[in-house]
Amino acid sequence: MKIVNENALLLCGIDEAGRGCLAGSLVICGVVLTKNIDGLADSKKLSEKNREYLYEQIIASSRYHIVSFSASQIDKLGISVCLRLGLEEIKSFMGDCEYLYDGNCTFGVDGISTMVKADTKIAEVSAASILAKVTRDREINDTDSLYPEYGFLSHKGYGTAKHMEAIKLYGRIPIHRYSFKVKGL
Repeated sequence: MKIVNENALLLCGIDEAGRGCLAGSLVICGVVLTKNIDGLADSKKLSEKNREYLYEQIIASSRYHIVSFSASQIDKLGISVCLRLGLEEIKSFMGDCEYLYDGNCTFGVDGISTMVKADTKIAEVSAASILAKVTRDREINDTDSLYPEYGFLSHKGYGTAKHMEAIKLYGRIPIHRYSFKVKGL
């Protein structure tokens, strides 16, 4: 990160994981890097092994805040409200920064800029993407040990054919989002 002058605000990159899933939490993360980290990229473009390695590097080389909303909270509040509340919490926790969120919507939160594909262009947003994804994946992997018949290790809660077939066979479980309506279910 290049600082133009001593009074420049630090950049807090923000991204989320689990937004479009049928099961599991929505995880939103904000990151201010304190050191450069080699190899940062959009979490979806990295192997699980690389994400895990970079996760530890990011934790050691940043200020960060992670917000998580359970499936039941998403069902009760709605995904947009959860995103807004998560962005507000990150701003409150991280303080005086410039904020850049991956995407094109701030969900009504003032003081946040957006950029489509920021997770592929901006190191702080890439770091936030990695922290959010690893946090969420760890949670969903733990759930797989309780409900192996759903195959969470392979689809991470997304609406794959295998996942939807498991829902048809076994029904929904507490980590499923009941408010998400899916054709064929």
